[in-house]
Amino acid sequence: MKRTGAPTLEDVSRLARVSTATISRALNDPDKVAKKTRDRIQAAINSLGYTPNFGGRALASNRINTVGAIIPTMANAMFASGVQAFEEVLSEAGVTLLVASTGYDPEHELRQIRSLLANGAGGLLLIGNERPAETREFLAKRSVPYVVSWCFEDDPDQLFVGFDNQKAAFQATQHVLAYGHRNIAMIAGFTDNNDRARDRLAGVRSAIAAFGQGARLSQVVEVGFRLEYGAEAFARIMAQSDPPTAVICGNDVLAAGAMMQARDAGIRIPHDVSVTGFDDIGLAAVVSPPLATVRVPQIEMGRCAAELLLARISGAQGVESIELKTEFIKRASLGPANAEGDALI
Repeated sequence: MKRTGAPTLEDVSRLARVSTATISRALNDPDKVAKKTRDRIQAAINSLGYTPNFGGRALASNRINTVGAIIPTMANAMFASGVQAFEEVLSEAGVTLLVASTGYDPEHELRQIRSLLANGAGGLLLIGNERPAETREFLAKRSVPYVVSWCFEDDPDQLFVGFDNQKAAFQATQHVLAYGHRNIAMIAGFTDNNDRARDRLAGVRSAIAAFGQGARLSQVVEVGFRLEYGAEAFARIMAQSDPPTAVICGNDVLAAGAMMQARDAGIRIPHDVSVTGFDDIGLAAVVSPPLATVRVPQIEMGRCAAELLLARISGAQGVESIELKTEFIKRASLGPANAEGDALI
């Protein structure tokens, strides 16, 4: 893959009015360069968005042999299938994938971006579209080819391969409402710095508001995406004086934690309370009862993201974003609000 234009050492040299050798010394052995000169070099680096690239072979051959993927977490399987499919397409093109994680920390994401680029990554897969202006400016200055996934927006300035999280959550909530549930709670992921979690919560809210008929979102608990946090949130929700008849979870890991807590507390699913998830990871089909959830097209998303990123890196024209569809998978964890009743769908 041909390398796209990005700030070079020579560009920094011209802007800082020092030699490339001085810049190298400032980066590798700063004590040997006067502080005033170091400050001028650093100002030039920041202005240009330059990152020292230690991928020497890639530079020498003027080819991109490495791409980076930066995902929020490696602690559960929600990104696994998509990243695997992404890597398989890259491998067929002779490109190696480097994977990093952020822990949902936008500052750490920027550090990971800098690190991957410094190690020769010629393009990036990014998850979600919420990131600080500093990160966006850095990517723009570096002219970094990247694709944003696990979400979708109509933005001609960015390349997306993903789905509409708000629409998917809206449609899932319609299914919950159709089963007669009117008192609904949600265990959501933290919405700060996470557009996917925020959009899923917005989708649930808007579906309930549009439905009316006494339906309400009585409780929202935001937690981190771990089994134990889902369990703790479910316990808090069900301890209220007027517990819900359905709990919508922001992903399958939270839902599995909720179901684990329900089992320990003797709460029957779906007879006493229904639970739904989001993602349809492998766990969803094997928990008891099987989890009703939103199926995310992870494999197709990963493949398409790799194909579009490779096209963008190669300078192909007419590369456009792709919106994929989700599907609500009805399983036994969702039942009527009245265990004797029937669903409306």
